[in-house]
Amino acid sequence: MNQNIKQKYTERVINRLSEQHKKPTIFFIVIVLLYITSTVLTSAAAAHSVSFNLFGVAIPVYTFAGALSAISEICIIFMAFYFGKLGYFTAIALQFIQVQSIIFGIVRRHNITSIPGLFSSVLTIIAISIIYLNNKKIDIYQKELRRQAITDGLTGLPNRYACSELIDNLYSKKEKYIITSIDINGFKGINDTLGFDIGNSVLKEIANRWITLADTNDKKSSDFIARVSGDEFVIIIRNYASQDQALNKIKEYEKKLTERITIDDCDIYVNASFGYAEYPLDSDEKDFVYTCAETAMHEVKRRNISNHILHFTPDMLTDEHLLEIEGKIKKALEEQTFFFHLQPQFNMDHKLRGFEALARMKDSDGAFISPGEFIPVAEKIGLIDKVDEMIFRKSALFFGKLLKESGADITLSINVSVKHLMKNDFLDEIQRILDESGVPATNLEIEITESIMIDSVDKALECIDKIRAMGIQIAIDDFGTGYSSLSYLNKFPANLLKIDKSFIDTMNTSKSSKQYVSAIISMGHIMGFDVISEGVEEDAQIETLKEIGCDFIQGYIWGRPLPQEEAEKLVLSMF
Repeated sequence: MNQNIKQKYTERVINRLSEQHKKPTIFFIVIVLLYITSTVLTSAAAAHSVSFNLFGVAIPVYTFAGALSAISEICIIFMAFYFGKLGYFTAIALQFIQVQSIIFGIVRRHNITSIPGLFSSVLTIIAISIIYLNNKKIDIYQKELRRQAITDGLTGLPNRYACSELIDNLYSKKEKYIITSIDINGFKGINDTLGFDIGNSVLKEIANRWITLADTNDKKSSDFIARVSGDEFVIIIRNYASQDQALNKIKEYEKKLTERITIDDCDIYVNASFGYAEYPLDSDEKDFVYTCAETAMHEVKRRNISNHILHFTPDMLTDEHLLEIEGKIKKALEEQTFFFHLQPQFNMDHKLRGFEALARMKDSDGAFISPGEFIPVAEKIGLIDKVDEMIFRKSALFFGKLLKESGADITLSINVSVKHLMKNDFLDEIQRILDESGVPATNLEIEITESIMIDSVDKALECIDKIRAMGIQIAIDDFGTGYSSLSYLNKFPANLLKIDKSFIDTMNTSKSSKQYVSAIISMGHIMGFDVISEGVEEDAQIETLKEIGCDFIQGYIWGRPLPQEEAEKLVLSMF
């Protein structure tokens, strides 16, 4: 394989992953305009001998020339330091223009008072050149470190970290993509019979072929190829017109893989299992869509069929897969490794209301398991109440210390399943955790889904009345997605309605969705409830929610789910 092709592919990957870290162009334009403005004002101030009166003191205008000149110099240095090549050459050009202007004044107008300014400009050019050259060396070093951090040492392909970065980037842009999970079949046998050196050579040859194919298909190929573990690869396909077109691409990669590989006069034939899933069609959770692709890949292996490529379908989440997740849940409960993140909630003036505690789980390798994957399994196997309790206790213990340290009057919101709420000792559990944590009952909020109003309304109302009597607030989660009637809602002793994200997503593109959200808010207010909107991700959504009278928001626009340390920093910075 031409080594240049691999280098160019790696460079493209690094550049694409770096695009999200680019400095905004608008900042650069603002700095240039500030420089021009301050330079013009400096000349104007220096040329005028008039004064103005401030508190009875006459201040000459020319005294401001020095301060304005300093602002100009700061702008020039900032351009060269912060905006790289573009900033440096812009700064040099602006300084040369200024030097020429000063020389013109000295030669034509015999203005020798400008000579210090000439020396200052020359020294500035030297200074920014030194800054630029030094930064260039640092950038080269950092680029090499980044290349090593995101590159697989054996194949030269991007690694798992680079794959995760790209998925985060695509998710933030809401860009559709197809992710393909690939596992080389029988690769252990190659290592065992031919040796690890041959096995490594096979992996490198596969990588080279796929890079060449990606480069041949499109000089600016959007296909992303990564090696994520020993014999496992990932291909992410973007900019496709249809699933059929993407599938044809996957078939090309499979065909290239199955061609004969010759190493040390030894002919080797390999094949692989390919499973793919599409974001957001198969899952709108960035972590779970990869799980879907892996599930489809494992299904290919399980079926042992001639068709080595399968698209994920929900029925692939078989009992075998559920048993695997079940085992991880039981282990996490036994070892008490479930943990929580806290997503902030704000009022419409961006004042912190509190946090919702969200369950989190990792596998033995430290990889996150999506809540969309483990929570349904925990519910199915009857362990969701134990997960609830662990998250409740851990988050309350942290929150109690945080309240004491900060003096803040904020709310901790806890999700409680129907099964957990219906436990006979649930009220005792709440009181015990409140006593252990020191969280005042008035600073605790219990979130339940509106489905409980249908499933077990009488017992639920009795239990919730007792919870409210303790001073604890009640929130109805995901409101609008269930089938509760107004009569149930009217007698339901809640404090807060949470509008489901699905309605917020379409609120500004669908008139009916906006009217529906507005109706929920109005209805909630009539019944004495506050209303919070979940999943707010855009400024336009905030403006609409302000317009229709929403009380609180929760979403990525103002706060992603935070680990304990970051949540603590947020609270201490606001109180």
